[in-house]
Formats: sequence, C-alpha cells, structure tokens
Amino acid sequence: MSRLRVSGGEARGRRLKAPKNIRPTQGMVKQAIFNMVGAGIDGATVLDLFAGSGALGIEALSRGAAYVTFVDLQPRGLAILRQNLDALGFKERARLVRSDVVRWLEASPDAVRAADFVFLDPPYEDVVLDRALKVLDREVVRPSASRRRPLGVPGGPRRSRRSAAGSVRRGPQRRASYLRL
Repeated sequence: MSRLRVSGGEARGRRLKAPKNIRPTQGMVKQAIFNMVGAGIDGATVLDLFAGSGALGIEALSRGAAYVTFVDLQPRGLAILRQNLDALGFKERARLVRSDVVRWLEASPDAVRAADFVFLDPPYEDVVLDRALKVLDREVVRPSASRRRPLGVPGGPRRSRRSAAGSVRRGPQRRASYLRL
C-alpha cells in the first residue's frame, strides 16, 4: 500500500495510489508548499504539471481549490490519478490532460494565464523543465508585470537546477504563482 497521503483539508489522511516508477511529492514538501500558499489556495484555479500521482493537485483540491488541471504524458499515471480523484470525490473539479507538458503549455495560453497557481514537479533531470519554465515565463510573468525581472535575475523569481518559483501581481486582487520543486 502506498504511504502517500493527503496532508490537509477535507481529504486529510486519505491514502493515494501512486504509479510505479515515479517519485511522488513527499508529505513534508507538500505541507511546506501549502503552508507558504496558505489561504490563497481557497477558490483558486491550479495547474499540476508533470502530475504523476497528482499529489500536489489533489492536495490543492482538498484544501479548497476550485479547479485543477492535471497534465502528464503517462497514461498509466493518469489512470491511477483518475482512480484517486474518483475515490476522493474530486473528479468534478478536475481535468486530466494526456500531453507533453511543454506542448500543452504552448497550445493552452488562456488556461495558463487563468491559473492562480502552477505546480511543477518533473522527474529528476528531465530536460523539458527549462522549456516549460520558458513558456511559463512568457505566458504568465511577462504579460502581467510592467517591472518584471526575468527568471534568474537578482530580485526576480528564483531559478536553479533544483527549484524555480515566481509570483506576479495582476491588479490588486489577482496573482499568478508557479513553483517547481
């Protein structure tokens, strides 16, 4: 049985199935992310890219996100994710997309711009990460920030081989954030 669990919200403590050969986001990491996000997740629209088990998106749904789009290329992982959503009663607030993440980002700019949070947790050493971050930089950060600094610039969103994060205000009530673990 999987040790992967939902750590907060309405489904707290519930176990999740996880596909073989993936590295699910661990509980402590999820808790740290959602402690930073706080109440901002309530009613949010979320993208869970490189979804795998869907642990991040399911955690967001459990904590009150209005809607999550899960994007992953692996059909087996998406099948298990669908089972998790069904078991938790979240399928009405979720959309599953089988696609290469970068291709989907490029083909879905409106969905990217509408997202309040974008979570990325790709497999280690996945070469597509840099391309995905470039699309997010172009679609999320640039259109909405007049004094924007690109990823990797001091004072701008952090970026390294292991992590990248960005947050941008879109008017007084709107913010887009993204996080890569």
